Amino acid sequence: MIRFNCDYSEGAHPGILEKLTLTNLEQLPGYGQDIYCRQAADLIKSLCNTPEADVHFLAGGTQTNLTVIAACLRPYQGVISADSGHINVHETGAIEATGHRVITAAEKDGKITAEQISRCCKEHWQDDNPEFAPQPKLVYISFPTEYGTLYSKEELSAIRRACDENNLYLFMDGARLGYGLEAPGNDLTLADIAACCDVFYIGGTKVGALLGEAVVIVNPKLQKDFRYFMKQKGAMLAKGRILGLQFLALFENGLYFKLAKHADDMAQIIRRACADAGYTFLYDSPTNQQFPVMPNDIVKRLEEDYAFAHIKRLDRSRTAIRICTSWATREEDVRQLAADIRKYAAK
Repeated sequence: MIRFNCDYSEGAHPGILEKLTLTNLEQLPGYGQDIYCRQAADLIKSLCNTPEADVHFLAGGTQTNLTVIAACLRPYQGVISADSGHINVHETGAIEATGHRVITAAEKDGKITAEQISRCCKEHWQDDNPEFAPQPKLVYISFPTEYGTLYSKEELSAIRRACDENNLYLFMDGARLGYGLEAPGNDLTLADIAACCDVFYIGGTKVGALLGEAVVIVNPKLQKDFRYFMKQKGAMLAKGRILGLQFLALFENGLYFKLAKHADDMAQIIRRACADAGYTFLYDSPTNQQFPVMPNDIVKRLEEDYAFAHIKRLDRSRTAIRICTSWATREEDVRQLAADIRKYAAK
């Protein structure tokens, strides 16, 4: 069985394992206070062109989302998200469990707009008793979105303006950030994202690391006491070196971007095979996630040799699936899948 069901089936890039092994017996301070975490943080700040930012290393995406959101909000405030947003559909109510409402807006291709954000705030403040509902204070977006789609620089800048006009913070979930940055047609850089967001994170778990997410806090108002929130939420790893070393390995020679580009390139091979076979796509994703719509009999045949996710049954005869490549996906496996897609469609 060849797995295309997610981008974290494999362990870690050998360069990361080598760095962990070489430093394994060094005695270092704990809780992210070691030299490797500092070096990784400085490197990330340089790449983001944010010398005054704070960088913290957490273990996983859900943990990062709930910790950042808790740090941004007072107990009576909520976070605006697309209804398809990860915090709304894939985190078991983690945000609500820590006391904050997810205020949803209808997505289009996984995205929300500046106009929706402004309208949400207007509706809240024009209510006769606004204090009876959670106060919007934070906007949550993902890059890429749950559907592999991308915000453009123009769209992100418009959202930033809407946040400024409505006194909101902007938080970007970057669990798959590398795959978005390296996708064909993307016009955003790390520096652009840092210039627009109050806080965002760079995903490692899904882009070559064993585990880990690097939180970049640009807004000084959110930097104060963040480590208190980390500790309270169980997000402060005693052996913090493990996280810092991985991000150092990922960024010191551009490895992060190379791995992300590989996954996107592999996804494009699969995308072309699906298009050649005459299949449409549920979402127009340029990233490592592809969402072809296939006849059910073809899906069943492919499942004999490949693992992938079922996303939506469109009718009695067709299903939209998700095929997901990763930083470690082998080209020979991709070529085999592409050949089978074409072969089964031709019969």
